[in-house]
Amino acid sequence: MVIQLLKESEALLEGHFLLSSGKHADRYFQCAKLLQYPDKAEKAIKVIADQVKDLGIDIVVGPAMGGIVAAYELGRQLGVPAIFTEREEGKMTLRRGFEVHTGQKVLVVEDVVTTGKSSLETIEVLEGFGAEVVGIACVVNRSSEPIKYPLYHAVKLDVITWDKEDCPLCKQGIPIVKPGSRKIV
Repeated sequence: MVIQLLKESEALLEGHFLLSSGKHADRYFQCAKLLQYPDKAEKAIKVIADQVKDLGIDIVVGPAMGGIVAAYELGRQLGVPAIFTEREEGKMTLRRGFEVHTGQKVLVVEDVVTTGKSSLETIEVLEGFGAEVVGIACVVNRSSEPIKYPLYHAVKLDVITWDKEDCPLCKQGIPIVKPGSRKIV
């Protein structure tokens, strides 16, 4: 069902993409295209809500940009507050008067998890305030490496990635697109 929602909303892109990790891929998930439709977002996020509803979550936190709408919708479905972290001068932080407190059970929510970089940066901030992170949730899990926290997802999809020097799409001369919001380091 979630794959169908991704296709219907044109969130599943095919081509030649430069990922935030610096790797290249032939598929990209632009979950904002899915999450712009409240009815589709509700259905996709419900898959996650059903998995985490018994974890005793106090608050959900989405890393900006991709996690904001997903966190909001999951918070709505779980009946808990939904806030977000954002980068300030390149460092993830809580701003806008958002707070987490010692002992609060927190779930980090993303649109897509590949390496978990944004989630792990967010977790570092949250644990710095004494929060108990119970896991990471995402619409699309395309991770291939284990992540230290439990990972809940609406759909798990494998995407082949290549280093620039090994990319067959580069060798074919196919132009590359950088669709994500994070700058590549």
